[in-house]
Amino acid sequence: MTDTRTALGPLERAGDIWVVGDSGRSDGSWLEFRAEGLYRRASDGDGELIPWSRIMLGIGVYIGRGHPRTGQYTLAGMLGNLPGPFRGRGGGHLDMTLRHPYEDRKLTFDRHARPYPLLDTFLLEELLSQIVAADETPRLGDPDGLTRAVGRLTQLSPRMTRRRLSAAVEEAWRGSST
Repeated sequence: MTDTRTALGPLERAGDIWVVGDSGRSDGSWLEFRAEGLYRRASDGDGELIPWSRIMLGIGVYIGRGHPRTGQYTLAGMLGNLPGPFRGRGGGHLDMTLRHPYEDRKLTFDRHARPYPLLDTFLLEELLSQIVAADETPRLGDPDGLTRAVGRLTQLSPRMTRRRLSAAVEEAWRGSST
């Protein structure tokens, strides 16, 4: 088995699957990347499976509740990264458009107590959006392939340009299937 501490912002490996959010909270909510699709586990115990084939047009990653347009740069996103009473409080969401029927969805998750580096959040959003745009969403349900891709991404430097980061993200996920 691979290292379970591998993480990219709110995305982390938990046993045999990858999850977005703190899956260690018994009363929390998080999103699981399963072979058959994205499974939303709500804090009330309810769950919902969204097949990979329904996800279209990329996925936005937002830290903080509501619908912030600047992710970690919001007050909620920054406070959750600081030491003190706000650490690990709040959450975030993945924002996406689904097909058949068409609908916009905001899937929420609870954040971890650990900080989410800005670069990690950007790389996660870029990774999810590129995979969806390439119509390769079932790759997100391959835990070993995702582990290889995330391992490559965690080595990137924040000093790289956006264009180089995007190219490195594509190289990481396309090369993870081998």
